[in-house]
Amino acid sequence: MHSRDRAETVPQLALYRTWLGETYGLQFHDYAELWAWSTTDLAAFWESIWRYGGLESPTPYTAVLSGGMPGAAWFEGAQVNYARQVFRHAQAAEAAGQPAIVAEDETGRVVQVGWSELRRRTASLALELRRAGVERGDRVAAYLPNAPEAVVAMLACASLGAVWTLCSPDMGTPAVLDRFRQVTPKALIAVDGVHYGGRPRDRSTVVREIRSGLPSLRAVLVVRTGYGQAEVDGAADFAAAQARDDEDVAAFEPEWVPFSHPLWILYSSGTTGLPKAIVHGHGGVLVTGCVGNMHLDLGPSHAPNTFGERFHWYSATGWVMWNQQVGGLLSGTTICLFDGSPSGSRDEPDWGRLWRFAARHRVTWFGAGAAFFSNCRKAGLRLGDMGDLSAIRALGSTGSPLPAEVEAWGSEAFAALGRPDIWWCNISGGTDIAAAFLSGNRELPPAPGRLQCRHLGAAVEAWDENGEPVIGRVGELVCTRPFPSMPLFFWGDEDGERYRTSYFCEWPGVWRHGDWLQVEADGSCSISGRSDATINRNGLRMGTAELYAAVERLADVADSLVIDLEDGEGGSTLLMFVVPRAGRALDRGLEAAMAGAIRDALSPRFVPDAFIQAPGIPRTLSGKKQELPVKRLFQGWPVTKVINLDGVENPGVVGWYQAQAEAWLASTRKATPA
Repeated sequence: MHSRDRAETVPQLALYRTWLGETYGLQFHDYAELWAWSTTDLAAFWESIWRYGGLESPTPYTAVLSGGMPGAAWFEGAQVNYARQVFRHAQAAEAAGQPAIVAEDETGRVVQVGWSELRRRTASLALELRRAGVERGDRVAAYLPNAPEAVVAMLACASLGAVWTLCSPDMGTPAVLDRFRQVTPKALIAVDGVHYGGRPRDRSTVVREIRSGLPSLRAVLVVRTGYGQAEVDGAADFAAAQARDDEDVAAFEPEWVPFSHPLWILYSSGTTGLPKAIVHGHGGVLVTGCVGNMHLDLGPSHAPNTFGERFHWYSATGWVMWNQQVGGLLSGTTICLFDGSPSGSRDEPDWGRLWRFAARHRVTWFGAGAAFFSNCRKAGLRLGDMGDLSAIRALGSTGSPLPAEVEAWGSEAFAALGRPDIWWCNISGGTDIAAAFLSGNRELPPAPGRLQCRHLGAAVEAWDENGEPVIGRVGELVCTRPFPSMPLFFWGDEDGERYRTSYFCEWPGVWRHGDWLQVEADGSCSISGRSDATINRNGLRMGTAELYAAVERLADVADSLVIDLEDGEGGSTLLMFVVPRAGRALDRGLEAAMAGAIRDALSPRFVPDAFIQAPGIPRTLSGKKQELPVKRLFQGWPVTKVINLDGVENPGVVGWYQAQAEAWLASTRKATPA
């Protein structure tokens, strides 16, 4: 695989399509026909995924699907387990000499974990958690970085039927407690320190604060790194807990649990109020993960077609893409983890770090947030200087729309390296569904700046304000049929009201995702920002992403954020906050260049009324621009009601926006006649 051209591997979706023909006699002329079948005959499609994905149950299911949204029930009567599905690959992968995990941290320490070793560690930890009193349905909270320990801990919890929930060590105590307190965990697994951004960082104090803030805890396990400045009294040693190698460990088997048994709890960004504690089930994650990995074109590292496959998607553990990367194990794919900053230190930025990591470990599938690729381009990174990247056959992007010119930059760079056929797989979905609604398909033509297709089984459409589907123009992203990994419920939402109002308040029985979507006649799609932060200029709507694409292609613009402030009388003021590149200031020349770029790419009516130089753009921990919280500040909302600083990647800039908003409000009040 490492020396094999992409053209030599048969796409996973093609293998599935062939299987459908051989097994069911189904024939599809193109992807559009396959997608249409998958979203109309849901029972037949998802049952085919059960069979194709090799899912097993000791008890039969009575129906593939019953009921509608919200509350659809899938594969009632079936029993599954996420960890069982992972470890079905262990024997073949071990025989082929393929590891389960390759991990590296900022200091250059490399750890490789084989499949049998991963299974042994998982069983050892599961037995120790059980001995500590953790039972099926109990929550286990983790405060861990992107390292093998987190993967082991998640699989151990899944094995017991315990419910996993995870926060990244870059989060402070208040943000962590806002999440974990909601779910009353019985056990905590935490790291006492990390190495990030070029320096060690103690986390032992935070761990003690988390423990004291969670009276429900009965056990604490600590991963000792050498970076912690103090012991966490009374905590067990994680290394010892995963070190057992005895008869009980060898005999351990993951428990069978109902298809809809909770697997993990993820959290919304938490920009307003307490974060939503979103619960997904074992079975829903398994079947959508099977389809998702086909879209990603991920195959078993031990199979001849994809031999040596190595999957890397850079992510902090607080982002759903961490779960997606671990999900590569479901396909028998080696996953490659990097624990650290993707951009070096603040004093010595280095956007080549992940590329060199990929070269060292012969990564074949390289994914990251869209902002990462944009920053590499702006930094003038030369991929030819990053080592041997010839193994990479696919590039993935998510988190925000990837501008076409950034994709072109990457394609040209790989063409210069002898990879003219590099495939971009841009995806969009998110924490809410722990999957993608829009994804890639290696058999379809490239779609720079767009997403190639709608995900199989996802009845996604763009709807206008009248609830009618539209093609070729922007509408609300909706899903009109049930999808297996939609949340089971929100933890603590006893009557389901918060769940219903989050997704189903606009159109009963139809999932409203909160994004602006445009579906083209060829089936490709584009996301143009959040529908709750849209721009409406004299009746013409525009997603913010299109403005960002227009101005951020300029070399002198490092980042930007736009808000539209309605005046209540049909008019509005459009403000754009701009972070110039290092050494450049916002002046009339740059303002004119940005105005011209927007005018040429979009329309004169979307040229902002004012450009404002900003020290930074506030982003969530998953990298999303926080447009709505900034807009609400300028509408007079108190900062404590609109933004949780512990959920912000760069909280230091929020005070600047608050001051700007106060000055803006004062000036508009003066300008309003009595």
